[in-house]
Amino acid sequence: MKKIIRAENAGFCFGVENAVNMAFQKAKEKTQGRVYSLGPLIHNESVVKELESAGVKVISSLKQAKPGDVVIIRSHGVGKQVYQQAAAMGMVLEDATCPFVKKVQDIVRSQWEKGRQIIIAGDISHPEVQGLLGWCENRGFVVGSAKEALALLEKDMAAPFLGDGPALVAQTTLREAVYEEISDILKKSKENLEIFPTICHATRLRQESCRDTAKRCDAMIVIGGKNSSNSQKLYEIAKINCPLTFFVQTKEDLPLPAVEKCNTIGITAGASTPECIIKEVIAAMSEIITDGQEQNEMLAFMDDIEKSLRMPSRGEIVNGEIISVSDREIVVNLGCKKDGIIPKEEVTLEPGQTLTELFHAGESIEAKVLKTKDDDGNILLSKKKLEINEHWNEVNEALEDKTVINVKVTGKVRGGVIASFKEISGFIPLSQLSDKFTEDVDEYIGKTIPVKVIQTNPKRNRAVFSHRAVLMEEKAKRSEALWNSIHVDDIVDGVVKRFTDYGAFVDIGGVDGLLHISEISWGKIKKPQDVLELEQKIKVKILSMNQEKGKISLGLKQTTPEPWENIDEKFKEGDVIQGKVVQLKDYGAFIEIEPGLDGLVHISEIAFKRVSSPANELEIGQVVNAKILDIDKEKRRISLSIKETLDRNEEEASAQKAEEPAEQEAPEEASAEE
Repeated sequence: MKKIIRAENAGFCFGVENAVNMAFQKAKEKTQGRVYSLGPLIHNESVVKELESAGVKVISSLKQAKPGDVVIIRSHGVGKQVYQQAAAMGMVLEDATCPFVKKVQDIVRSQWEKGRQIIIAGDISHPEVQGLLGWCENRGFVVGSAKEALALLEKDMAAPFLGDGPALVAQTTLREAVYEEISDILKKSKENLEIFPTICHATRLRQESCRDTAKRCDAMIVIGGKNSSNSQKLYEIAKINCPLTFFVQTKEDLPLPAVEKCNTIGITAGASTPECIIKEVIAAMSEIITDGQEQNEMLAFMDDIEKSLRMPSRGEIVNGEIISVSDREIVVNLGCKKDGIIPKEEVTLEPGQTLTELFHAGESIEAKVLKTKDDDGNILLSKKKLEINEHWNEVNEALEDKTVINVKVTGKVRGGVIASFKEISGFIPLSQLSDKFTEDVDEYIGKTIPVKVIQTNPKRNRAVFSHRAVLMEEKAKRSEALWNSIHVDDIVDGVVKRFTDYGAFVDIGGVDGLLHISEISWGKIKKPQDVLELEQKIKVKILSMNQEKGKISLGLKQTTPEPWENIDEKFKEGDVIQGKVVQLKDYGAFIEIEPGLDGLVHISEIAFKRVSSPANELEIGQVVNAKILDIDKEKRRISLSIKETLDRNEEEASAQKAEEPAEQEAPEEASAEE
């Protein structure tokens, strides 16, 4: 049974495709000058002819162009001097250098500037290698084989360089086996040789899939331009693994009679071979297969080709195989004509973690498409955005199920704060930040707090959280538990939280109870602050409870004995006490012996002299000594006497002395009248 197998990685690489697309785009644009490519844009005659028909001419030197003309740098790249020359000549330079080649140029330039000798493994006649030499002042050494590497060691290399040792790079399309041979030879004799792995991973994959396919086939067809270096290398690899290998540029070059006798035919193509030519060759090959089953296999194969050409759309979730991992990015094979790139910034890493620790070549990976074409022509992917989708699912579930999630407060904004849940940023309004008034939010910055989700809008990447809802729910749970655990007449611990004119509110474990001013002290007080302080811890008695209305009445004075209960133990008739004047009446003064225990000093007991008004002798708040004349427990009355604590002779002498100045002044007044 005959069948055709196409190598998994074959045809245009993204660098070549980028260059071709740029050329066609510039040809469509109306410019004052003409459009040129500096050298054949790719090593494929049919594509070059198609570009020429579109208006893109090939020149071999900048001298063939004029100021204002558009000159496209092909994917192979050029040396530094070309950029300088184009700028000096006033030309519009469009750079289509392959991103992988650009990276090699940057390595050569930076290592040369460090004073290191540059060694390039590759074909000295290849335009990419010629361009690389232009970034080290054309003073680098080029070796194309193990033999040339040995010859280089015998050669007297230039005067000593300032660097630590030579730097070895490779032409991006060089076979890895050749590069390994060259590097093994050089590193044995060159101290501090630094080897840079610069072979394009797409080239490596294309060569590996060519080798694997060739091993399974009776005949192998390699499609590419006759001047294409990478196509020639594919031919060499295929020839080693399948002796019946043919190199063709188009379907017209197919050796149909030779392959018609083969059952399994393999096909691969170089990086400069467009998909249309590959399809034409496959279609021509399919004509020699007549078996119905084989035709069905061919149709399915063509479907696979179409599928491989389809580019994933923005926002699509894709699966792929990791090709390579560096400290800066992950390269992913997505099974289409372009590779996916996941930059370090698009992966969630813990402090100190690196990409190379978490991901490895050959592993499968899932990501979200950000762009179908980044600056280097790749498909830009993100693990973070995929995780964000999962995180949004968690947030939406929390909203629907009314569950609690933890967020970190990262900053303050007008009207509230910004808080993050994993990769999702949300807003907490000031009114939802606490269960009490909050004006200064700085205390929350940097803290992780529990919240409930009260609103989401994934399309606009917005979420609104509430910390207050959690606090209120917790408070409600504590309140419920408290209501079930307390009873009237219980003595409980409390904390004074706020004052009012009529009392104080005391937190007794999640529920505030009212401590009325009349229940604070057995004595009389004007305001709660006379006895209590904010945040003061006190013990209170539960006087009444109403769970439906959420009201609890508390008493503080009830936690101490009522003064009249044990008055016999503290006072008796004849005792002299010290008290404070708390009230003045026409008939006498009330003295507070202790809170809740007042005694009356009748006006006749204030002094031995005649007192017309208690206010003439006493004032509110004055501390006086008084003698207990009588204690009536039944009527709860105490009679006191201040004069009984005084010396009668001293008081009368004091009163007489106070009257003498008035008598002495009388004659003088009379004299004045005369």
